[in-house]
Amino acid sequence: MVDSHQPTRSKNVIALAISLGAVVIASALGGLASATSAQDYARLQQPSWAPPSWVFGPVWTVLYTMMAVAAWLVWRSGPWSQTRPALIAYGTQLVLNAAWTPLFFGLGWRGIAFAELSVLCLILVGTVVLFFRRSAVAGWLLVPYLAWSTFALCLNFAVWQLNS
Repeated sequence: MVDSHQPTRSKNVIALAISLGAVVIASALGGLASATSAQDYARLQQPSWAPPSWVFGPVWTVLYTMMAVAAWLVWRSGPWSQTRPALIAYGTQLVLNAAWTPLFFGLGWRGIAFAELSVLCLILVGTVVLFFRRSAVAGWLLVPYLAWSTFALCLNFAVWQLNS
């Protein structure tokens, strides 16, 4: 007997591609907003614990990949009526993720970027909880992203204060 809510192999591949595409779009939108973010970052006064700008690319590549796989696992964990809250929360935080770079670098609105990142972190906590309810693996895949976002929140605050 086939479980009617289990997606077919082709739907699984398409869903994974869409999930990967969503994080690529979020990343690209942030990147387009400030093509010179590495140089801008280097010009800012930084706390002693700030990582060098070259760290961000590799970290985000890994995090975005983990995020995409997590969303895909949630998508395939049941029918839309059951996965909808988790995936809507995920989409919301992904939009906020994409908006941070233009605020911080493109517009130089460090305080607004801090407030926006605070909201993102709150929604991300909810997303992690919702993902854990659908799939433990999906939930754990988002934990490093939550940790990095919390670190980014602290860094954003410190940079904002040092450059006001």
